[in-house]
Amino acid sequence: MKITKLQLWAVELTSHQTYHMAAGKTCATVTSHVLCLETDTGQRGWGEVCPIPHYLPAFAGGIPSAVQEMAPDILGANPVGVDALMRHLDAQLPGHAAAKSIVDMALWDLCGQITGLPLCDLLGGRVHDDLPLYHSITCIAPDEMARIAHEAYATGIRQFQVKLGTDQDWQADAERLIKVREAVGNRPLVYGDWNCGASRLHATRTGRAVAHLDIMLEQPCKTLEDCAAVRSATGLPMKIDEGAHDMASLLEASRLGCLDAVALKLSKFGGISAMRRARDLSVHLGAVICAECTWGSDIVTAAALHFAATIPKGMLLNTCDLSSYVGPRIAMNAPSRENGRISLPQGAGLGVVPDFDLLGAPVMEMT
Repeated sequence: MKITKLQLWAVELTSHQTYHMAAGKTCATVTSHVLCLETDTGQRGWGEVCPIPHYLPAFAGGIPSAVQEMAPDILGANPVGVDALMRHLDAQLPGHAAAKSIVDMALWDLCGQITGLPLCDLLGGRVHDDLPLYHSITCIAPDEMARIAHEAYATGIRQFQVKLGTDQDWQADAERLIKVREAVGNRPLVYGDWNCGASRLHATRTGRAVAHLDIMLEQPCKTLEDCAAVRSATGLPMKIDEGAHDMASLLEASRLGCLDAVALKLSKFGGISAMRRARDLSVHLGAVICAECTWGSDIVTAAALHFAATIPKGMLLNTCDLSSYVGPRIAMNAPSRENGRISLPQGAGLGVVPDFDLLGAPVMEMT
């Protein structure tokens, strides 16, 4: 058995509401790429990646070039034995984790199709039947953020990510956190996320202003050292996101004492193969895990859900139904959230198949 065909599509995904983040970052309409790898026996494996602006050392326009560079090593390869092929691709094209993630995802989906097993079984076995979701709230006026939180709470959501820092006003950020906490009550998890856009001073002042509340902070500063300093100065637990992208960064964050929680994202680590190793190390280090990806629709959401389902009990913080934030939906058989939780897709591999009519003509096709 070997891979005989590669197709790549570009799909424009538009957020239902523009996401405003610190340091001028926004997420409105972005390009997601969808990959299909087909074998000589007719199985198809699907992958998706959607790097948003200003977030990863990657951009959507670079995905086709990187996939084209890897294509000669993908075509003709045996789809079973993903780790070996991905190590070969790493040697041939160092870096480019986001582009690697779409290939790795499609390979794992193929393995599921070939074996008839769901992806979670291939990754170590299902631990959770359904998964807790968090809701991300765009950084706007505090009262509006509280309204959004209240509405999400009514749908069963019990974990809230509060985007901060668009106006560079620490008091406004404190007000955002206080009002969201008031809107959802005492028990839900509330955490403030600057996406690396705050100075150590700004984040510390905000954190101290809300230290009387049950609040977690997420990646306020660019460096792990500054995040650790904020954690020490405020006494608030810390979730690392952008700063966690490989095994070394996980170990360093743990050494610095700021790895209470961690966002493991497929596009940051380079796919499911690397995420398995990061999962096991994070559990060993005692960090609870948010299992997700940067952005995207139904395919990447399905991969994150299968991965999340394998995280040991007590170590899964949450996951994200990325496809609910954007349109269009590209796989009509994909699961949707219900009462603040989401179940895995059914079937072999990822369990989702995109709508070919919606995908349109591929931007790349190689045999």
